[in-house]
Amino acid sequence: MSLNQDLVALLYTAGDQGITLVDLAATLQTDQAAIRQHLEDLMQQMTQDNQEALVIQQYGDIYKLLTKPQYYTLIKNYWQLQQTTTLSQAALEILAIIAYRQPITRVEIDEIRGVKNSSSTLQTLVIRQLVQNVGHKNAPGRPRLYGTTPEFLDYFGLKNLAQLPDLSEFQNEKFPDQENFHLFNQSTSQTED
Repeated sequence: MSLNQDLVALLYTAGDQGITLVDLAATLQTDQAAIRQHLEDLMQQMTQDNQEALVIQQYGDIYKLLTKPQYYTLIKNYWQLQQTTTLSQAALEILAIIAYRQPITRVEIDEIRGVKNSSSTLQTLVIRQLVQNVGHKNAPGRPRLYGTTPEFLDYFGLKNLAQLPDLSEFQNEKFPDQENFHLFNQSTSQTED
């Protein structure tokens, strides 16, 4: 594999959170200056390539892999079509955690779920407008805080969060593992986050 492919793979995996130059260099076991120069070359190459749909953007010391602006309408249309599709078990877990514990950071969500990184599923929920950034936690790195949206309430037929079921109602319930939940008709299919 080339360094370009390694960088794109890491940026893709980092998702919406992006990845710092320090973390890129540590992961690739390469000097930061060399990574920075390689990133600059790759950014210019991807920006100028009309056949390339992706671009790397730098925000301070964080790098992110994004789609080019000209694909905004296409992606928006896709997500609008996806509004009526199923949510994975992981997405439902994250929605429940946010609904009951908001405001909450991604790291706190991951700790509750016992996983390393829920970024991609969380980003999907943000794009679907079921959760949103509601500020930043007053902690090192000022991580984003997430909360539910009015669309979340509408999706689940709630007037307000007080209408959420009491968690004690679910203490002894047995739920099937690894199933998708269809928002409108309870049909299921097998996939995993």
